[in-house]
Amino acid sequence: MDRKGLIFLFIVALLFFMGLLMVFNTTSAEILDRAMNRDVHYAFSRQLLYAVVGFFCAIGVCFIGYQTILRLSGPLLVFFSVLLLLVFIPGIGLQVNGARRWINLFGNSFQPSEFVKYLIPLYYIHKITSLQTIDLKSFLRLMLMLCLPMGLILIEPDNGTVLIIGITLIVLCLLTRIRWSFWVLPLLLIAVVGGGVALQTQHVPDRIRVFLHPELDLLGKGHQPHQSKIAAGSGCFLGKGLGESLQKMNYLPEARSDYIAAIFAEEFGFLGISIMILLYMTIGFLGYLMAIRCRNICAFYVIAVFVFLICFQAFFNLGVVSGLLPSKGMNLPFFSQGGSSLLAQFLCVGIILSINKDSLKTYEKKI
Repeated sequence: MDRKGLIFLFIVALLFFMGLLMVFNTTSAEILDRAMNRDVHYAFSRQLLYAVVGFFCAIGVCFIGYQTILRLSGPLLVFFSVLLLLVFIPGIGLQVNGARRWINLFGNSFQPSEFVKYLIPLYYIHKITSLQTIDLKSFLRLMLMLCLPMGLILIEPDNGTVLIIGITLIVLCLLTRIRWSFWVLPLLLIAVVGGGVALQTQHVPDRIRVFLHPELDLLGKGHQPHQSKIAAGSGCFLGKGLGESLQKMNYLPEARSDYIAAIFAEEFGFLGISIMILLYMTIGFLGYLMAIRCRNICAFYVIAVFVFLICFQAFFNLGVVSGLLPSKGMNLPFFSQGGSSLLAQFLCVGIILSINKDSLKTYEKKI
């Protein structure tokens, strides 16, 4: 592994251990405050266990190679689409806060959409690069195939994941130089229809209204955004210090997952959150350097889109925490609590490092 790969891996590890500390920090406070009959190390141990499993899975992906993963992207996408169907079956799928996104697996929850988020770009890249000529018919056929798992995720409902996948596909259309007339008009049509359907549901207009005026529902949907701003703002420049957050004492719901950055900002201040943002920006910069060195076009596409996914999810999460974007459940990569998302992200890192290793060998041979 070259220096870029090592720095990339170091930053991922640094973000994970920072997040692991904050997961223990927030969950132990919640357990003690509520006098819950649960070990204060429970969330910490689970997150660490998922990380160990993810680490060995990433090593396995590096050993197998990204070319094999690309070839298997189709069967894997079919398999996870079946899992997306299983979330709607009572007794197998779990319903939390009105959404069915999880499968009950031996007492543990498993979220298939976190893996589909990375499999859809892989399958797109595999199919597009296998076509000698990209005409409208073949492109629309591919898009219709990808709409099936996206539709299942939308029904759960998980609008945030569908939005992330949709924006990722737009980035891939630009990277693969698909003709604008093939995808811009269908995209506008989908956006209009999807927006119309979303506005007919109750929760979407409510979220937009609360985003614009959170004070209208401080005890309901506006509670999280409002408390998140209090947490981030009260940290000032240097923060209150590790373990000194007040908002983690059940004032800010989901402090260990979607809003963990707010607690981090409260305890480490503007300086701490700036360092976190700098780490994600460095991941993006290193990903750019590794991508432009690729001699294989598939490898270039995979690194570019995976690094985009990591950085865009970080941007989305931090935007929600700061109040710049409407509230939507989205984990902070490598940082937030979440087993399925952490496993998927570690596999993503494994694929990136596998490509970087192969690209380095090719680069050295050409020299």
